[in-house]
Amino acid sequence: MANSTTSPAPLAGIRIVEIGHFIAAPFASRILGDLGAEVIKIEPPGGDPVRGWGEKVNGASLWWSVHGRNKRSVVIDLKRPEGVEAAARLIARSDALIENLRPGALARLGLGRERLESLRPGLIVAHVSGYGQDGPMRDRAAFGVIGEAIGGLRYLTDHPPGTTDLPPPRVGISIGDSVAGLYAAIGILAGLVSRGMKGDAADRLCVVDVALTEAVLSLMEGVVTEYGALGIVRQPVGSRITTAAPTNAYPSSDGRWVIIAGNSDLLFQRLMRLIGREDLGARADLQSNRGRIAHVDEIDQAISQWSRQYDARRLAAILAEADIPSTLIYTAAEIAEDPQFRARGMVREVEDPRHGPLLHPGIVPMFPDSPGTIRNTGQDVGADTDAVLTDIAGYGPDDIARLHSQGVIG
Repeated sequence: MANSTTSPAPLAGIRIVEIGHFIAAPFASRILGDLGAEVIKIEPPGGDPVRGWGEKVNGASLWWSVHGRNKRSVVIDLKRPEGVEAAARLIARSDALIENLRPGALARLGLGRERLESLRPGLIVAHVSGYGQDGPMRDRAAFGVIGEAIGGLRYLTDHPPGTTDLPPPRVGISIGDSVAGLYAAIGILAGLVSRGMKGDAADRLCVVDVALTEAVLSLMEGVVTEYGALGIVRQPVGSRITTAAPTNAYPSSDGRWVIIAGNSDLLFQRLMRLIGREDLGARADLQSNRGRIAHVDEIDQAISQWSRQYDARRLAAILAEADIPSTLIYTAAEIAEDPQFRARGMVREVEDPRHGPLLHPGIVPMFPDSPGTIRNTGQDVGADTDAVLTDIAGYGPDDIARLHSQGVIG
């Protein structure tokens, strides 16, 4: 939680323009907005399509309250020259631009590298795309699920070979989009640091290029290296960890699953004593992680026989008392009530003008002495168009009225 004396949020005074839709680029700008940056989200007439996703109350998306938070919504039709000019005037007064259009689309709008560099020397431009800004596949369409498949994640989240003919499961959220957004945010932050350190070179455009496929691939641990050196293709193993044992999801008497991670030598010994299997703890062939991996089926069976005696909450309590890394697998209901999340503000109640009080995930990372805040939930489409174009782009009332009448802004 914040100290009694706090400084401005880390990115206070930084302005970012987002020309983004769906998840990846908007997730990046949300992170930066959470940390104090002013984010201007340029949306097409009708708004970002993701506004219609998820559960709705009175026709308004609950997810949008989170996904669009800490941003100002400005509707500009970028298919119109006057719209591109309005966007250019905003970019000229900003520190960074983030976009996830197809490669080359920004240039076709008249906002290519030379134009951007002339608008704002030192501008940081983060491009997020499926395959990157160059290469033979740069023009292909992609979403996060494509990045997860090409990056190797979807292969490893498949069921273990021979267990089912069901398709490979998705992880349940758009992790490919989100991790690309994280990298884009990191790239913008690195650009800001670099700009502050380089003196005259700070006047040059700083380009950040993030591909969904590469963002996912970067998470794949030693998968590519093991293949290159040994020809080994890592296989799906279900809920286990390939490189450590025992770590798995174990059954409880009430039909739930509890994660137990007893994968160090010390923890393995402690866990075997807890479950009454000192014989396994004493076996010479189980004294190393490599040995335990070789006999993981036997170890998992012993732990499962023990875990089935208890309901999930009792099981979790026994393991916690023994200081074994473990937890029951949380649902949204348990996340919402978790005392640790609540104590640190990671689950917090936020007032939304459309919905009233809503639970939001908190801000990550935390800066206790200069915390970011949730200044506003996701705005109505175009809620800030007039104010932003007046205060930042410098348009007068007559210009605003004319652009509205022509359908350039909304």
